[in-house]
Amino acid sequence: MSVQAEAHEVATRKAADRLPFAVYLLAFSLFAMGSAEFLLAGVLPDIADDLNISLSSAGALISAFAIGVVIGGPPLAVLTLRWPRRTTLVVSQVVFAVCVAVGLVTDNFSVLIATRFLCGLAYAGFWAVAAVTAIGLVTPDRTARASGVVVSGLSIAMVGGGPAGAFLSHFTGWRGGFWAVVALTVLGAVATAVAVPSTQAAREPSVSRELRTMRQPQLWVVYAATLLSTAAYMISYNYLAAFLTDITGVDSVWVPPILVLFGVGAFIGLSIGGRVADGRPHHALLIGAGGILVTSVLLAVFADYAIAVIVLVLLLGIAGFILNPAVYGRVFTVAADAPTLAGATAVSMFQLGISLVPVLAGVALGAGAGLTYIPWLGACLAALTIPVVLIERTMARSRARSPRTSEN
Repeated sequence: MSVQAEAHEVATRKAADRLPFAVYLLAFSLFAMGSAEFLLAGVLPDIADDLNISLSSAGALISAFAIGVVIGGPPLAVLTLRWPRRTTLVVSQVVFAVCVAVGLVTDNFSVLIATRFLCGLAYAGFWAVAAVTAIGLVTPDRTARASGVVVSGLSIAMVGGGPAGAFLSHFTGWRGGFWAVVALTVLGAVATAVAVPSTQAAREPSVSRELRTMRQPQLWVVYAATLLSTAAYMISYNYLAAFLTDITGVDSVWVPPILVLFGVGAFIGLSIGGRVADGRPHHALLIGAGGILVTSVLLAVFADYAIAVIVLVLLLGIAGFILNPAVYGRVFTVAADAPTLAGATAVSMFQLGISLVPVLAGVALGAGAGLTYIPWLGACLAALTIPVVLIERTMARSRARSPRTSEN
């Protein structure tokens, strides 16, 4: 083979391995919308002062968004099932941007609560359909990788968009960061309308078929693994700032860079998980859950050693996000006949896992446990995830051996 022919073959392989631009565009749109979720925590005291309400009352804005995501995603998925996917994506982005904007031009707290709830609905609808659209744009051997890239938009929002929005709001008032979210979401909607291909389901959408598919016990085992694993790494992440300053003794100025390390780990984990999960999803799930378990235990044991904790924060990000592509891969494999509704419910389970974190940590801290117990809780949740994954793997193997069904 000539040098030119060999170079052409290498270039062809690289091009075939590259994901479509639209997949990355969907990740950007999720980043824009997701930033609104993580920005709120950074400006909550400013909102409370501006609206003359208590900090605890302002905290209801976080709950309103979470409730919208948890309970709204699946019903919205059913209502929009027969819509073209690109239409659903653009409409959900426009509704999200409008609701954020309405909340910014009012001083009425009740209106602000209502708009946050509606934002949660639109966010859940976009996230679920974005994942389905992404896997529709790639070959079956790259579905987990594509969904992992889309989910990476959320990790960028967590470690970049939220803090950057809070930084902007420091100079412009708490509304400034949210106006940036509106602008980015509108930009994403326009780009989606122009650049995302129109994809359709493999066959005519059917509400009854999707609901029937959702009754599979195996699917709900996957959802249990989703909820437990998400809570397992998020419980340590949410309390990292206090853990680093109060236990490890790190100066507060170093906390943001260390949190960014978690995001770097998340990117690495998504890259690894996306490639492993397409061929061996249960390996990715078990490696991720085991990694969270070990890393959480080491965080608790070496809490006083700054260098060790910093390295472990990076490793926690890697372990936590290795799971995400595999979770989506299992959902869309088990529920191939209900991708939209199953995807929306997966989003709800992610959000429910995040929402459980303050409850579990609150019980422990309220009972007198110190911050060093938080990673132990994460380790326990990760330990519970492992047998759930093993149960789902056994069910998958039984299904593959069944003469009536086979896994994709």
